[in-house]
Amino acid sequence: SMASGPAVCVTKVELTIACRNLQDKDVTSKSDPMCVVHLKDPVTKTWNEIARTERIKNELNPDFSKKVEMLYYFEEVQQIRFSIFDIDNTSATLDDDDFLGETECSLAKIVSSKTYKSPLMTRAKKALSKSLIIVSIRSKKLSKYLIILPLLTCQVSVRQVLILFKYHLITHSASRVTEVVKNNLNPTWKPFVVPIQSLCGGDWDRKIKVMCNDWDSDGSHDLIGEFITDMKELETSQKEFPCINAKKKAKKSKYKNSGTIHVTGCKVEKQFSFLDFVFGGLQLNFTVGIDFPGSNGDPNSRDSLQFMDTVRPNEYLQALSAVGAVVQDYDTDKMYPALGFGAKIPPHYAVSHEFPLNFTPDNPYCQGIEGIIDGYKRAMPVLKFWGPTNISPIINHVARFAYQAQSNDTSPSNYYILLILTDGGHHGYGRNKTGHSWSIQPANMLDGDDGVLRAPSGQPVARDIVQFVPYREYKKPNVNPHTQASAAALAKAVLAEVPGQVTQYYRSRGMQ
Repeated sequence: SMASGPAVCVTKVELTIACRNLQDKDVTSKSDPMCVVHLKDPVTKTWNEIARTERIKNELNPDFSKKVEMLYYFEEVQQIRFSIFDIDNTSATLDDDDFLGETECSLAKIVSSKTYKSPLMTRAKKALSKSLIIVSIRSKKLSKYLIILPLLTCQVSVRQVLILFKYHLITHSASRVTEVVKNNLNPTWKPFVVPIQSLCGGDWDRKIKVMCNDWDSDGSHDLIGEFITDMKELETSQKEFPCINAKKKAKKSKYKNSGTIHVTGCKVEKQFSFLDFVFGGLQLNFTVGIDFPGSNGDPNSRDSLQFMDTVRPNEYLQALSAVGAVVQDYDTDKMYPALGFGAKIPPHYAVSHEFPLNFTPDNPYCQGIEGIIDGYKRAMPVLKFWGPTNISPIINHVARFAYQAQSNDTSPSNYYILLILTDGGHHGYGRNKTGHSWSIQPANMLDGDDGVLRAPSGQPVARDIVQFVPYREYKKPNVNPHTQASAAALAKAVLAEVPGQVTQYYRSRGMQ
């Protein structure tokens, strides 16, 4: 649901830019190129400069060393423009510099290509014959994490103890606290996960202080002892560390320690991000399911969600265009299955809850998002709306393809996304209490954001893979719902959970 605020996938990325066969605009020498990078505002559609590379003198095949850093958002369309200029002076303005060409593309296209190549264009959008720009990308996110299994044997009489991990450096401290083990002088703590970036800033030589305390409910924990180590020492071997209490050591000449902490295992694994999977060749296979329920009313009426306005697209097409604009760059062939459900279809006008929009059962694919829109427009006049509709067949349709891909994939190659455009009320989620008929439920019951999602049997599902977004929540008072801003916000809400779902799925299967 919308209120829960799904986590946003944001990662800092670094772009490296090079050009080949630039035009030579200098008379006595070669061009001195520089690249200027602009990012398009999705609301105002204005271009804002975000970076410039260095100027390279007398070079028609520059490899710019200055990187361009920016934030990558999966669920947004981030349009970038790369402009190349021949710089012959020291002024910041570009009006007096020769223009050598430019190209525009989405950041997602660069991400999915990993190394993006494109001809440079004139401002009139005409390709320059030989000039080429090459943009490569890498993630700046550190993705390793630490699993540590600590054991402690105490030699003092204490009732309750806890362990606190924190940095040795006071100026940059952070901590991790274990659970409290009560009334036990030989406690064992549960394994826990700590990101290496949080634990030691990625520096394996940085000192880590481990403190063992006698826990008190009022927060005045008494120190039992502590020791100092680093990641190298923790990872290399199983080891017992003596817990030293400096105050006791100063008072007692025969003091050795206040117990020992036995680290029985320390495992370092790489936690792959969504970008890691995309860089590795992951394809997002996009399928669209469109509902044609009788509850939508006469499509010839302006009150219908599917009214075909000659001036602007209906709500179904707006949602399809907004979401499709984001996901299309993650599928190389851009051939998308488009299915309809909840209608009587020709030639016999039997009710169908799974039919291709192009009425070609052997090939339900449409070329690009525009192909889906065209198929929808062609199907509308020959369909008869029906209801209530059954959502299960198209879910099972996509699930069969996903299952087959899962069986064949030895590495993350294909992930399936089904976009369902519906008015929200359906048959087909599960048997009711009598076990004899299908119950009618709202579509948002499949979204587990408000709690653990359970099957009709009561068994919790392994993963929450549904994001329900009510379109009309984006139709704010006094705001045109057909603006680019509302469309972008809709796509952002629909797709925000996808990166987390992808990484969770492949992590659960142990795939890298």
